[in-house]
Amino acid sequence: MLALIDSSKLWPFGILAICVVTIIVLITKLRVHAFLALIGVAVLAGLLAPVGRLPGEPASNHWIQAVEVATVEFGTVCGKIGLVIAFASIIGVCVMESGAADKVVRRFIGVFGESRAGFALLAGGFLLGLPIFFDTFFMLLIPLARALRLRTGRDYTLFVMAICCAGAVTHTLVAPHPGPLAMAETMKVDLGWSVIAGTLASILPVLFGWQVAKWVNRRTNIPLRETAGVPLAELQTIANKPESELPSFFASMLPVLLPILLISTASFTAAFGGGARFGSFHAVMGFLGNRNIALLIGALLAMILVVRHRKLALHGLGELLSPALETAGVIILITSAGGAFGGMLRHAGVGDAIRDAAAGRSINLILLAWTVAAVLKFAQGSGTVSVLTTAAMMVGVTQGVELPYHPMYLFIAIGFGGLGLSWMNDSGFWVIGRLSGFTERETLCTWTVVAFAMSFAGLLETLLLAKFLPFK
Repeated sequence: MLALIDSSKLWPFGILAICVVTIIVLITKLRVHAFLALIGVAVLAGLLAPVGRLPGEPASNHWIQAVEVATVEFGTVCGKIGLVIAFASIIGVCVMESGAADKVVRRFIGVFGESRAGFALLAGGFLLGLPIFFDTFFMLLIPLARALRLRTGRDYTLFVMAICCAGAVTHTLVAPHPGPLAMAETMKVDLGWSVIAGTLASILPVLFGWQVAKWVNRRTNIPLRETAGVPLAELQTIANKPESELPSFFASMLPVLLPILLISTASFTAAFGGGARFGSFHAVMGFLGNRNIALLIGALLAMILVVRHRKLALHGLGELLSPALETAGVIILITSAGGAFGGMLRHAGVGDAIRDAAAGRSINLILLAWTVAAVLKFAQGSGTVSVLTTAAMMVGVTQGVELPYHPMYLFIAIGFGGLGLSWMNDSGFWVIGRLSGFTERETLCTWTVVAFAMSFAGLLETLLLAKFLPFK
């Protein structure tokens, strides 16, 4: 009986291993489309889950529920990210086609110099990335990297990684991003101090990631390839235009910055008092700062910009947007399938198995928190899901335990773990790869390496700070 109990506790790890190996074989060896591979493995995880664990059981057949629950998880993720990705794609193609991205790039180079253009993108992106989802943030800024590559003729990998370094860490570490915002509540750490601590703790790992990105750039010369939306020939034509024919700097930045401003303002009013402190302003910003509405406003401004500077009629605008929306549709399918896979792993009990395996053991809790978050990130792709799940686990593990350091260090360790291993079940992985024109292998060799480097550097930083500056 004991052997059976132990076997049942280990089975979720078996499900995780089988699914991960299956995904790798399907995508990298058999070249199955990522959407088909991810949705198929999501159903497989449901089939392998113990009978009775899936929602709707035992009233319905286990095999039927494996399919039905996977489709529900798919639809849930699609409902959350579908419009955001579509609107961001519209902004991206319009910013490129209108010449706005090239205008911004020319200003970057003029202020910082061509040799420091990548670092300028990193520093500016870090500030812009504090309030906005990484996927959305990347979609809004990737046109700048492509225009910068055309302008300078080199370092495309570095420019893409600059955007990634700037936006990825804050997504799992700094409120008002939903993961750290909810994590602060779960772990009962002060929200205001979590913003300060998370921002400060992000700086050194981001700088370390930047150094790794430069190392990767020297060894991985990825060319600027065609992506749906704006052909390279048109980009080159835009890059060769005299600056007098480009939009103004203010008009060029408005479709990108206004959604970020609206989203961040709404997030901060909600986090720091809501209606009780900000009154009707909070209600107005809650609507305008809804990410779907904010991105719609940005998309409308971007379309007006490209219509004015390209002198397009409505049918011409439709033809211009069609390839970008087709690309957005593929990204939505892949992202939603990855979310379905993550949901099915949760239903299969992978998170519970990790928590049970750690319970009652004498181990470093910072290392445990980081490891659990990193494993969950690797298993199901979502950094937000991994930090929320890990925070809930660590509350149970640390209950009644006197920590030798401030609980904020556990918060930070979980955030860095949620950055962890980004691969083929992570929506960010596919957004980076598809919109940059990277192959799956190139994305693994660049973004996955840089992300893990920042994650591991964050772990080391947290361990050292907890030891020498415990702040009990």
